[in-house]
Amino acid sequence: MAANSHELIICIVNNGFSDTVMDAAKDAGARGGTVLNARGTANKEAESFFHIAIQPEKEVVMILVPLNVKDAVLHALYEKAGLDTMGQGIAFSLPVDNVVGLTPWKATERKEPEEKK
Repeated sequence: MAANSHELIICIVNNGFSDTVMDAAKDAGARGGTVLNARGTANKEAESFFHIAIQPEKEVVMILVPLNVKDAVLHALYEKAGLDTMGQGIAFSLPVDNVVGLTPWKATERKEPEEKK
């Protein structure tokens, strides 16, 4: 893949909301993601600043997306899993220099794996 053709979106949400994140991301054009379990370390000052109670158990969703869908995915995450939702999520993107191992997505050309002979 060409350099800088993708970005990594990272979304951190309360435990149990990774499906909400992935559903929103897929509806906006993402293909899939990876979920990691995590534990937040925010302090009382952060809770006061954001006016929310912060749960320590988190899920981190990493989604590699082409540049042309990044903004749509971030907007969808804000709408469906942002700080004003039960998921209380934050999302950000990071540039990716190079990508290997991806196959082009063509829904009309999806094939079942061939059986070994």
